[in-house]
Amino acid sequence: MPYGRHTDSHPPTRAGRRRPRALAAAGLLVTLLATGACGASSDGGDQGGLNSAADQKAAAPAGGGAGAKGAERSGAGTSSAPKPGSAVAVHVIRTATLGIEVKSVPKAVAAARATTEGAGGLVAEENTERVDDTHEVSHLVLRVPQDVYAEVLRDLAGTGKLLSRTSNAKDVTGQVVDVESRIATQRASVTRVRELMDKAEKLTDVVALEGELSSRQADLESLLAQQKSLRDRTSLATITLELNEPEAEADGSEEDGTGFLDALRGGWDAFVTVLRWITVAIGAAAPFLAAAAVLALLWRLVRGRLPRRGTTPEEVTGPSQAPPAP
Repeated sequence: MPYGRHTDSHPPTRAGRRRPRALAAAGLLVTLLATGACGASSDGGDQGGLNSAADQKAAAPAGGGAGAKGAERSGAGTSSAPKPGSAVAVHVIRTATLGIEVKSVPKAVAAARATTEGAGGLVAEENTERVDDTHEVSHLVLRVPQDVYAEVLRDLAGTGKLLSRTSNAKDVTGQVVDVESRIATQRASVTRVRELMDKAEKLTDVVALEGELSSRQADLESLLAQQKSLRDRTSLATITLELNEPEAEADGSEEDGTGFLDALRGGWDAFVTVLRWITVAIGAAAPFLAAAAVLALLWRLVRGRLPRRGTTPEEVTGPSQAPPAP
């Protein structure tokens, strides 16, 4: 054996065998923390599922370079930002409100429905009612495609007398792009947790990963619901239509003034009304008047039988024979 070279005949220690596995787990942890930080920044602080504590629990049972490579591959596809120079679609939410006076509300409702359905839209809401038995009013909510929005709005405004009109356009392109990016990041996060669950060996690790997976799937479903709502509002414009009939006009005879016959008719109506009230008053007072009459009659009978004041019993019984004159 040459001088200065030493050959270790002892087998490697347990710490030496664990060193490569610890290095692989540390590499996987760094990768998960990096991808989790990117996902948290793209979520705008709303998604709290990508935290370092959960990633440490998830990375503990992995123990291998294959998991790190898989995490890197899954994290590489999280970016959904458009490439430089590529055109970004503009997403706009359009709403309008029309107030129209028409001769017949049922006919106007049928015409609005035909116009909307002919343009590929739908009637989302309809409410028609009759006011004071004189005229009808109707409230319609129409959903039409964005490309025919202006045409449908013009056709509806020409069905009658335009009373009011308001329109609004809101650009939500940034919100749509942000939601799509967060969905892509959240899907990659869910995939990464599922891969770690397949490699987990301890029951505690599986339970922790299942809880983390449920939380991230709930966040993903919330983002998908937001994306669906945005697509619906940007693909179909909303038009609120208020239809009214003109109120009944007053008769011309009432506007010309009051004549002799009108005055006579009014006086007769007043006389009948007063007579009716007098009759009602007499009928209401009749029981009291009858009771008063009975009491008065009884009082007269009793008073006629009582002796008057200042009279003697002889005067009451009758005149006696006068004595002879002297």
